[in-house]
Amino acid sequence: MNNVDSATPLHFIKAIIEKDLETQKYKGRVHTRFPPEPNGYLHIGHAKSICLNFGLAQEYNGLCNLRFDDTNPIKEEEEYVNSIQEDVKWLGFDWDDRLYYASDYFHQLYAYALQLIEKGKAYICDLSPDEMREYRGTLTEPGKNSPYRDRSVEENLDLFQRMKNGEFPDGTRVLRAKIDMNSSNLNMRDPVIYRILHASHHRTGDQWCIYPMYDFAHCFSDSIERITHSICTLEFEDHRPLYDWFLDAVGVYHPQQIEFARLNLSYTVMSKRKLNELVKLKLVDGWNDPRLPTIAGLRRRGYTPQAIQVFAERIGVAKSDSIVDIALLEYCLREDLNKVALRVMAVLDPVKLVIENYPEDGLEYVEAIDNPEDPDSSTRKLPFSRVLYIERDDFKEDPPHKYFRLAPGAEVRLKHAYYVTCTGYEKDEKTGEVVEIRCTYDPETRGGWSSDGRKVKGTLHWVSAAHAVNAEVRLLDRLFLVPNPDDVLEGGNFKDNLNPNSLKILEGCKLEPGMVDAKIGTSYQFLRNGYFTKDSKYSTNHKLVFNQTVPLRDSWAKIENAQKPDGK
Repeated sequence: MNNVDSATPLHFIKAIIEKDLETQKYKGRVHTRFPPEPNGYLHIGHAKSICLNFGLAQEYNGLCNLRFDDTNPIKEEEEYVNSIQEDVKWLGFDWDDRLYYASDYFHQLYAYALQLIEKGKAYICDLSPDEMREYRGTLTEPGKNSPYRDRSVEENLDLFQRMKNGEFPDGTRVLRAKIDMNSSNLNMRDPVIYRILHASHHRTGDQWCIYPMYDFAHCFSDSIERITHSICTLEFEDHRPLYDWFLDAVGVYHPQQIEFARLNLSYTVMSKRKLNELVKLKLVDGWNDPRLPTIAGLRRRGYTPQAIQVFAERIGVAKSDSIVDIALLEYCLREDLNKVALRVMAVLDPVKLVIENYPEDGLEYVEAIDNPEDPDSSTRKLPFSRVLYIERDDFKEDPPHKYFRLAPGAEVRLKHAYYVTCTGYEKDEKTGEVVEIRCTYDPETRGGWSSDGRKVKGTLHWVSAAHAVNAEVRLLDRLFLVPNPDDVLEGGNFKDNLNPNSLKILEGCKLEPGMVDAKIGTSYQFLRNGYFTKDSKYSTNHKLVFNQTVPLRDSWAKIENAQKPDGK
């Protein structure tokens, strides 16, 4: 996998692949696929599947296809097709010339359906959807045969052809597989193969008015593409007997379906239906809202593909469902951003700091390192002048015990610049809010270090008032208040757990002057405030908007330390 240590534990899917390679089951081939439905945007759960399928192909010198399961024209849009391709490429993977669609195979799938009818293994059923549910039975009660189950092959072929020709309205007839209405697996109780749907398809137009169901299209698409290992999430485990039955009934090349546990992440929802509901109700700012777990949202928030790849590797591949703490994802992100993010001065809640003994027209430039974690890091020059901005929280009129920032009579270090000592402050007469802080500086401490050996405990970031760039900064919290948003009182729903304070917009923030040229997609560490990135939606030539990617505080590291025997 890209940028991931290859010396990772041998999870059960790798064990299966290595055994197949040893026995030459597929003549030494490894060929996977990622088969999204183009009916929404991909999320972090899909990212895990992308990393797994493409990663396995890379690791075993195989191939991975990108295939769109476009069998439901009502819900599919070209917008989703484009976004999915963008997401896969952004994550660092490429399908080369292996971009496919289930709709590529509509003619072949229709031919397979005809073969099942001719073999007496499929029939046209006229039961209504409600009647079909009634006949299907329950987990404890067997189903009942449809009264249309024993239609002749000739009648079924005729009706199926007429369905294809558009003679019947939607919902009046379906093609069903003839398997076993007494099966303990409900998926094997004569499942629907084709339904009538007079809807225009985004690729085939009005060529078809019958469309295959997912279970039917999926297994045969795998077979046509000569997939070796068809890797699915755990909810498809009960569908595997049907996957095998279809392929064996027609007698075609047979891939192996393997299921793994899907990714469930705390403090968010991973259901496309629920994400779509949030978008449609405008409870979030579209599919790429940076609070959503969609890949588009994570990208807009400033996540890196490297961090997501490492996260996917660390959570591993399991056989049973569990919820992964979102703190682990944030930890992987901080690890990556700490290495690559440029350090900048940004004051989010500014108050003026006036250096009384600094020349009124004085101006000098101090040197700042761009990333102290990089031994080859470049440096930049920052303007320093008489009037600066500092964070409002970095000053207290009456400081509490062990407050090491600025207060009357206290001395602190201005990062990269000088020691300053507070001499006074001014307040707004109406609001009582501090509007200006006065201080003096020690010219002998240039660079932020004292030649006489005295030390200060507080270091503040700052921005020169005359050179500051104005910006809007968006602080982002978790979208939901509880780890499991679906945990609601009777009669409630997951939206009851939305966090009303998940977005806080700060106007009038002050950034160092070089940020006027900030690039979308570049990560910045606002010193002492966290990691941020320029917003791709609301930033313009005349307005800078930044999203908070993740705070500096690392709750996952605390969790890990607490689990160690010595607490260290």
